[in-house]
Amino acid sequence: MSSVHKRYVAVGVAVALLAGAATAFKVYADAEPSSLPSSSPVAAVEVATVAARDMVDWREYAGRLEAVDRVALRPLVSGTLVGVHFADGALVEAGDLLFTIDPRPYEAAVDQAKAALTAAQALVAYTASDVARAKRLLANNATAKRDVDEKRNAARVAAADLQAAQARLESAQLDLEHTRITAPISGRMSRAEVTEGNVVAAGPAAAPLATLVSVARMYASFELDEPTFLASVSQARMGQARVPVLLGLTGEAGYPRSGELASVDNVLDPASGTIRVRAVFDNPDGSLVPGLFARIKLGSSAARPAILIDEKAIGTDQNKRFVVVVDEHNKTAYREVHLGATQEGQRVVEAGLRAGERIVVNGLQRIRPGDPVRPLPALASAGSDATNVAARQASADENS
Repeated sequence: MSSVHKRYVAVGVAVALLAGAATAFKVYADAEPSSLPSSSPVAAVEVATVAARDMVDWREYAGRLEAVDRVALRPLVSGTLVGVHFADGALVEAGDLLFTIDPRPYEAAVDQAKAALTAAQALVAYTASDVARAKRLLANNATAKRDVDEKRNAARVAAADLQAAQARLESAQLDLEHTRITAPISGRMSRAEVTEGNVVAAGPAAAPLATLVSVARMYASFELDEPTFLASVSQARMGQARVPVLLGLTGEAGYPRSGELASVDNVLDPASGTIRVRAVFDNPDGSLVPGLFARIKLGSSAARPAILIDEKAIGTDQNKRFVVVVDEHNKTAYREVHLGATQEGQRVVEAGLRAGERIVVNGLQRIRPGDPVRPLPALASAGSDATNVAARQASADENS
């Protein structure tokens, strides 16, 4: 036999051996896990019984705090600012004096208006007596009816002038009141943007002297997705349900503040698929400040039965999530599950599990589907999963 022929024979044998090995591996891999030979002892795993309970669905959002009331303080009369009566950032009550504009020109205007009113009152009294005298003369045919009509007309003009004088006096008094700028609401002041000695101008276009925001309650504004709006918030807006809202600030643990929905916008943005929502929260300690970032947790309007399991019981298989179920014969089985949101430190199972079934919580890495196991009741512990299971298995072995 030639050397070339021997090499072909050797290569053929090697290929046949590799094909046989691959076939054997495939048969082994495709076989049911329970039919595979195993000399290892039965693994002890921690098992929990799945239970259903009523649960409120919570969804988390990001938003910003806004003041319920915000006032830009602008002067309604022009003049020299002669007094600033608050400290920057101070808390003030409604009615407290904040700024004073020089009142002297407006006091003079009030005095002038009062004098004009007195003159108008005197003229009204004179024309009234003149009309009465003309009527007596007309009764005695001592004057013409035309003269009586003229005097009556003069009396009417005097009465109109009296009303105008009264209006000018009220306007002057109102301008004088506007020289004292008081707080329209209770809240916290900003800094004074204009100091004493500066001349301020009246009008809506004038720069504000300061701003005042309420602090007793605070809005949290955020964008709500369309499915949540349709499922819960639309009913609450019509008064058919109450939606719980929780709030947490940056650095705070959890959501320590509870509030309620205050308003829902009337238009959903088709570009983002969201709608603007505001919740309101009490602010007794003043820690809520407009502009702060807010973590908002919005609950469903009604509780629903749901299954929650420990995150440790969930395995990952490519893009799938699964749990290992233990049947009545203490054998394991693979079960794909569809998960929901995280609630109270556990994961919601939307589909794939039923109440009453048992699942492996600790020990997933040491078992395969179809393996017999020794189930141990799952207990919460600060130690690692492997340490907990090993210690409990040793204890079970000693007691058996």
